[in-house]
Amino acid sequence: MATVGAAQGLRGEVRVKAYTADPMALGDYGNLRSLDGRVFEILEIREAKNVAIVRFRGVNDRNAAEALNGLELYIERDALPDGELEDDEFYYADLEGLDVYDGAGKHYGSVSAVFDFGAGDLLEIKGPGKRPVLIPFSETAVLEIDLESGRLLIDPIAAGLEEEGKPPRRDGQSSKSPDER
Repeated sequence: MATVGAAQGLRGEVRVKAYTADPMALGDYGNLRSLDGRVFEILEIREAKNVAIVRFRGVNDRNAAEALNGLELYIERDALPDGELEDDEFYYADLEGLDVYDGAGKHYGSVSAVFDFGAGDLLEIKGPGKRPVLIPFSETAVLEIDLESGRLLIDPIAAGLEEEGKPPRRDGQSSKSPDER
């Protein structure tokens, strides 16, 4: 849901980059959690340029605020609203675990993670005994998402897993030679 940034002032406030459409809505989801199990209750939230300035319960001075820098914050999946999503919108958590197939029925593995490094979303696909591969999460590479059946349909050429006119490699890796990569 968010990443804690630098401390703001002396009272324990922190700058928080929220991954919500409205950063001020960060408090609407209830308590936030870190991966190590700590729970963070928002006491105050105010808007700044590109971030929210947040004061958490128990974080009362600059030293405690500085210790949170870089901390990733999450919410429980059931705290996310289901009814507000458009047909072409998905939560990353819902994509993880989907089985990945092409139109011919070839299985490539399953989605093990979703990343956004700034240049567009990427899906990490991991097959049994294979190294993970990243494919673009775009309309050309990902043709259909069926959450009910747990399947994701891809175009292996647009996803960069195969080249047009070349047979796919058996290990599921790119068929490009090292010089072509």
